[in-house]
Amino acid sequence: MHRSMDEPVGGGAEPDTRAHPAEVPEPDPRAARETRAAPDRGTSDALPDPAAVDPAVLGALLARHGWCLRGGAAGRYTRWTPPGPAGGPASLLVPASAAFSDTEDLLAEALAALARSAEPSARDVLVALAVPSDEVRWWREVPEETVAAAGAAGAAGWGEAEALRSAALRILLAGSLAVRGPAGHHGARHRRRARAALDDVLIGPAPGGRRLTAFLPVASGRAVAGRLYRALHAAREAVDYQRATGGMEAFDAAVPAGVSRELTDALVALVRGSEGARITVDWAPSCGAPGNCPDRPEPVDFSPGDLPALRLAGTRYRREEPSVPVRITGAVVRMRRPGPRGPGSVRLRVLAGAEVAHVRVELDEEAYRIAGHAHLVGLPLRVEGLLESRGGFRRLTGATQVAPVQVDEAERDRLMKALQENLDWFEEACAGDEE
Repeated sequence: MHRSMDEPVGGGAEPDTRAHPAEVPEPDPRAARETRAAPDRGTSDALPDPAAVDPAVLGALLARHGWCLRGGAAGRYTRWTPPGPAGGPASLLVPASAAFSDTEDLLAEALAALARSAEPSARDVLVALAVPSDEVRWWREVPEETVAAAGAAGAAGWGEAEALRSAALRILLAGSLAVRGPAGHHGARHRRRARAALDDVLIGPAPGGRRLTAFLPVASGRAVAGRLYRALHAAREAVDYQRATGGMEAFDAAVPAGVSRELTDALVALVRGSEGARITVDWAPSCGAPGNCPDRPEPVDFSPGDLPALRLAGTRYRREEPSVPVRITGAVVRMRRPGPRGPGSVRLRVLAGAEVAHVRVELDEEAYRIAGHAHLVGLPLRVEGLLESRGGFRRLTGATQVAPVQVDEAERDRLMKALQENLDWFEEACAGDEE
């Protein structure tokens, strides 16, 4: 499960990532060298079923991850060696098709060899075989002096790795938000559903903060991968237009493709402090490309020279995204006002009417009294107003039609239990505690 990403993008904790199904948990960075040299990095029960592996898919994945084709027996099998000039002493025999009697045996041997391999890409191949996934990769050019300074401080690149991981997660979230609907600034809207769509995403280690791979299962993440690909290329074109002409019109036109403040801010975080970054999207070989996307997508590059345009776009998106008229039903979870009488503010946990988790509402004295009574008897409120974009769509202004709403007994009991657990705090808040 992911931790909350509703916190401000500049600082909060990032969501957890799940371990690869074909690997042991990532070791402590200080023990990386010893672990990499170990002869056995996986166990047979963690490997994909050889009978379910398509030899053509395995060959496509090996080629994608830089393994070298070194010949073989024509029409029978191909021989692959790890990336690099020499290719290393190990090699894999991959059958040409599933039509031969020894196909399953050869595949089992190849999978076991990948599990034992010290080559980092071997793990990525196993992950892609275990769950058909689109792959998103980030390469970040970290200045050598930064790496040297980190090593001298004993961090061994941990800070750069965390910076890359954080930026990558934000880029994925921006793509997931774009799937919910185009917007220049999403704020808190749709965030719960966008985060839930990333629950099955698998993210590998980021050694030295230079490269990172995310696997988006086709079953749950194909929409995100496709939208993210289109959004990244639209952002690249908009940056080029702004740098060439000084105009921001291309960023407006890029919103339907999925570009947003969330994406531009995430790209700034990715590029900042580096000499440039590259993002590639590759489709699962077993499924092909989604609609309106090329079979072999081109990588997208961003450089420090793109940062001013990306920052301007983010500011523009936030300023110009309109506020939204809504009719919200929500449970009162907090009440504050400066004295025993007069207007005050309430915090609602949104049950219906807007794709946000909570909103803060300013109420006049009568509406505040209605909200207090509704909370005391365990009823949610219905309120109409304007969901303000400037606060990230977390504030409702111009509240009208404030009234309690009848709910079923189960929800009423749950609300009453929450009230009883926080009764002392609620009485103090109603008595006029300062905010």
